[in-house]
Amino acid sequence: MPAVDDLRATDHVADLKLLVDAAQQAGRIALRYFNSDNEVWMKSGASPVSEADYAVDAFLRETLLAARPDYGWLSEETVDGTARLSARRTFVVDPIDGTRGFLAGSSAWCVSLAVVEQGISLAGVLECPAREETFEAMQGGGSFKNGMRLAAGGTPQSLNIGGPRDFFDALPVEWHGRASRAAHVPSLAYRLAMVADGSLDATFVKPNSHDWDLAAADLILSEAGGRLVDARGRGPTYAGAEIRHGALVAGRGELLAAMVEVIDRHHG
Repeated sequence: MPAVDDLRATDHVADLKLLVDAAQQAGRIALRYFNSDNEVWMKSGASPVSEADYAVDAFLRETLLAARPDYGWLSEETVDGTARLSARRTFVVDPIDGTRGFLAGSSAWCVSLAVVEQGISLAGVLECPAREETFEAMQGGGSFKNGMRLAAGGTPQSLNIGGPRDFFDALPVEWHGRASRAAHVPSLAYRLAMVADGSLDATFVKPNSHDWDLAAADLILSEAGGRLVDARGRGPTYAGAEIRHGALVAGRGELLAAMVEVIDRHHG
């Protein structure tokens, strides 16, 4: 009889394949709306949502829940309920992470999908069709971009750090001689993936991110050797009753520790 851990690993592989297939199809749907006229509505907080967001969300909800009807569902574009809290596993979905950029013609947006159990992401995918990039990760199975394994490097002499300017400016002076602030990236999930693949060395994350922004990208980052943590150095948990997060930092090593001190002083 297979060991429990072996069965769980097989389960994770099947979930990851499901996510990859669904995300790639969803990406093709989103591309049909990219750089074209979209009907747009404004949600609370002046956040836009488009026809593309709703079309991708509907496809993913139908496809993923048909394959795993016992899983919970948490999506940015679906009204949340309490039923998911009793599910063993939950899909955490952002149909288009970076909608503002998507509508403005930026290629830095992605379909973000994760499977979460007991607050931890087990499988995650970011499908970035306008850049022809697919990031994927499975707990304990490594992190990959277009099939190539991602691995954390050391801290280089010249650093490129993402996130809000006030956070960056609050870094200790000894880091400013080595660091520059990266240009704005409209998708938070994609920005975290950039830390995973080394395009960014680290990033600050301002308060009020949501589970759907983070759950897939966090796993991709951690399996590449990085970390996403709060002002106490703790990683987020997902798909619980509270789905919003305070200030966070993503990176590795001494730089991450210095960034944690920044958010602890200003947002702890």
